[in-house]
Formats: sequence, C-alpha cells, structure tokens
Amino acid sequence: MNHRTRGAAAVLALATAVALSACANNGADTDTSPSGTTQVAAVRGEGKTLTVWVMDGDYSDPTLKAINDAFTQQTGAKVDVQVQSWDGITTKITTALATSNPPDVLDLGNTQVASFAANGGLKDLTPYAADLAHAQTWLSGLVNPATVDGKLYAVPGFAGARAVIYNKTMWAKAGITKAPATIAELTDALTKVKAANPAPDFSPLYLPGQNWYAGMQFVWDAGGDIATADDAGKWTAGFSTDKAQAGLADFKAFQNQFSTPASRTVDTTNPDQVQVFADGKTSAIVATSGFVGRIQKANPKLTDADLGAFPLPGKSGKSQPVMLGGSDWGIPARSNDADLALQWTKIAASPEIQIKWVAGHEGFIPNSAEGIKTAKATVSELKQGFFDAALNSKATPAAANWAQLEGNKDINNLFAAVASGSKSPQEAASAFDATANKALNAGQ
Repeated sequence: MNHRTRGAAAVLALATAVALSACANNGADTDTSPSGTTQVAAVRGEGKTLTVWVMDGDYSDPTLKAINDAFTQQTGAKVDVQVQSWDGITTKITTALATSNPPDVLDLGNTQVASFAANGGLKDLTPYAADLAHAQTWLSGLVNPATVDGKLYAVPGFAGARAVIYNKTMWAKAGITKAPATIAELTDALTKVKAANPAPDFSPLYLPGQNWYAGMQFVWDAGGDIATADDAGKWTAGFSTDKAQAGLADFKAFQNQFSTPASRTVDTTNPDQVQVFADGKTSAIVATSGFVGRIQKANPKLTDADLGAFPLPGKSGKSQPVMLGGSDWGIPARSNDADLALQWTKIAASPEIQIKWVAGHEGFIPNSAEGIKTAKATVSELKQGFFDAALNSKATPAAANWAQLEGNKDINNLFAAVASGSKSPQEAASAFDATANKALNAGQ
C-alpha cells in the first residue's frame, strides 16, 4: 500500500474517537463504480476560495497546480492547498469535521474513509458517482473502501499496489530469463534460484510470516476473505471458512518452501526486507514500487536493468488479488462550498489529470482500469508490473473497528502463527475470527 502503510499507526491513535476501515471486492475488471445519475453542477465561485487538505508526499505542486488551474478556469474560484503532516492527522481531521467551517476537500487514505463516513463527517456522493467516474471503471481497492452501506463517500485519487520485485540478474544466472506468468512457472523459477544459491540464510523469495498484506493475497486467491457483512451490517469473520483455510495452507506451503525458517515469525522491518534484498540474501520480495528506490539506495550497484516486477501469480490461474493502498478525495458534510468541492474533485479524478499528472508526473497508479491500461504505455518496464497488479485489487473490511485488529497486529500474528506452525491454520483462524467478530460488531 505504498506510503499508506503509515496510516495504520495514525488509525490506531484514533481508535477510541473514530474508527478507520476499508472494504473490498474482486478485480477492477468488473464494474465497481456506484450508480448515480445526477450531474455535478457547474457553479461559479468568483471571490471564493476552496480549502483543500493534501497529505504530505501525496501530490506534488505541479500536479496540484494543474488541478487548481482547471478548477479556477471553470469556476472563477481560487484554491488554498494546505499540506498536512501524518503525525496526528486522524485526530486533526476528526476535529475539523466537527466544526462549522471544515476544509472543503480532504485527501484521505483509502482505509480511512469508512470511519469518517460512519460518523456522518463526509458528504454522500452517491447521486454524483457516475459523473465523477467519467465513464471509467474505478479500481475496487479504492472505490470499495469508500463505499459504506452501498453509498459512495469519497472519490478514488490514486493507487499503490504490491508486486514481486526481483533481481533479474540473479535470476538470469539461474537460467530464468522472463518473468513467470503462472504459479507453476514461479515455483519452477524460485526452485532454480534456490538451487543456484544454496546458502542456508538465502531466500529465493523473502516473505516474512507477519507480512499479512502478502499473506492475504493467497487467501483472496483461494476465494476467502477477512470478513463479510450481511444486509443488517453484522460482520462475520471468514478465516475459518474452507476457502480461507485453503488460502492459509497455500501461504504456509509457499512461505516455508521459499523463505528462510528465521523469517516465519518476523515482520518486514526487523530485519528490514530492503536490506535483505540489497545484501543479496534474497532474489525477490513482495512490495510496492516505492521499494525499488529504497533497494537501489541501499545498494547503488543495482540499476533498473537489474530489477524487474510482476504480479504474484495465483493457483486460481490469475494474478493474486492485491491490497491497494492509495488516496481518495472526500468532501466534508459541513463544507460551506460543497458544489465547488464537487467540481474540484471531478477534475482531480478526470482521465486527463489521472494520465498526464497522477501517472505521468507522479508515477502513481491511476484510479481506474482504463487509466492503467493507457498509462502503462508511458511508464517504465519496471513499473508496469505494479500497474498490472493493481487491476485485481482488494482491501480490508469496511467496519468501524477494523483499526483495532490491524493496530493490535492480530492479523500479523495470525499469519505468523500459520507460517511458523505454532498453530494450525484452523486454530489460528478460530482465534482470530472470535476476536474479529467481537471487534467488528462492537457498538452495534
């Protein structure tokens, strides 16, 4: 989830005040955009100034200028962009939403939207959904977390997806000259890499047991899910289902075969998987595109020519669904200029901005399947694997108390227990599901 992984800490800090959440559906090749037939009104705004909060590191000044210039030309209104730091942001947003003069547009992490919507802080955008989508098919990992009880509360801005980052040079020495497209090809490639690098501390694909983002890909690929909600909004955790159990078994088998025993209980930062890759102790990791630069910083000898990326293939015959990180645009329910905010958001989500600026300038993944297919022609070969991965995306449950489970690392521990064998997949699932059912349904 690119830099959005930082959101988990901020979310936890807010757990007692507002809950953060996300939900998911299957791949972006299906129509995941909510319905809505009302056109965004073209109102004028001379003499007015729209306030937009943007998170530090999300959008550069040139991209924001392109959006603001188009907005000012269309409406006559000006824009006051206020860049926000991550430290304490969820509390700051909660406070702002409770005032009579909140910002007009908010840059929200895709896993943050549902909680603010559940508390009535965000405007219901459902009537405008079709117009805001510009006839594009939004990525499910962005739009589904923004959809609560069938209503749209934020508009997808950009995405970040995980893919396999691998050392092409190391693989070539083992006889593999192209990226695998199937799980059988991947298994064969990693087996050859392992044979060519027999050191006991070497992992063909370094996959820490606590890396639940990657672990969930195996569960989703098998047809399982973290939790589902019924029509009454009651959540039922799903790791004990037959499909999720099959996915957990697949994860354990893969992790145990291709990552070191020492990796079965650790997370991605201790030891740092970037350094593991940079030191040549692994030929591959599962991470977002931002890790490419971090790897090269840790080992400047690794150039773009040495590295490649591809979606992790699944036993389903397709690439595994990935957990998207990214940004959605929300409009506070108490915005004093909601009509202008709608126009600004429509411009920010437009194909023109998405292709030329979000993808072309920022290097982010656009918010739609169509945008990805168009933008792929303009990005480097190394980045194309991440764009491909984003076409099949999922996210976490859109439950108000999801932050508690993520913040407490209950789900990290689930996957680590399975990988290490300290619990069977059924034992680990039963324990997690019991905790999750209480947490996700608390307050109902």
